[in-house]
Amino acid sequence: MKRRPLVLVLVLLLAAALVSFLTVGETNRTSGNRKTGGQTSQPEPTGAFDFFVLALSWSPSFCEVKGEQADRRQCGDTPHAFIVHGLWPQFERGYPEFCSTKRSPRVSQRQMNALFDLMPSSGLIIHQWRKHGTCSGMAQDKYFDLLRAARSKVTIPPEYRRPVAYRNIDPETMENAFLKVNPGLVGGGIAVTCDRRYLREVRICMTRDLVFRSCSEVDRSHCRKSKAVMPPARQN
Repeated sequence: MKRRPLVLVLVLLLAAALVSFLTVGETNRTSGNRKTGGQTSQPEPTGAFDFFVLALSWSPSFCEVKGEQADRRQCGDTPHAFIVHGLWPQFERGYPEFCSTKRSPRVSQRQMNALFDLMPSSGLIIHQWRKHGTCSGMAQDKYFDLLRAARSKVTIPPEYRRPVAYRNIDPETMENAFLKVNPGLVGGGIAVTCDRRYLREVRICMTRDLVFRSCSEVDRSHCRKSKAVMPPARQN
């Protein structure tokens, strides 16, 4: 009879632990994770973020790196220059990703057809919606409309629109060229990125209302090489 209180206490502790486990699991299923410094931390509510990053990818670099594994729509006979990699919800430090919502992870063929002029890859479109769009708190049509509006805000400097030969470019010179032709864009709100050899992206920070703004964490991701290879855009 003396052991019954101890057994009761153990049962109550196990029940409390089970409730806590189920609550955490439910939170993870209904929220996106915050990515900080390469590490995933506590989940965030869908639609909770501070600003956007518009990522413009230099498609010829992607195609050369991928080679025969590259997406044929993006890297086939039709030439592409800067394309939209994505419109990413961002925190001042870190970012949400793969947010679980009631919205469908599917992207209709109709929607993809309407985006191919900006994002010429169905795999890219689907991945960007699942990883970033689901964290925007927006319906899919509205998110992709905003992505198009963000792209329309940015002017590509003439010298980088469609080079016909390989170039070794200075990332800082390219950044300054973007600043020159985009009034309101600030030096702390743009990052030209590269890998070990190639120019890869231009990342531009915008408010939720698509106004250019600074972003120290994104700015720190800029290419630190003095020169990066910019392959030419394919020609028909």
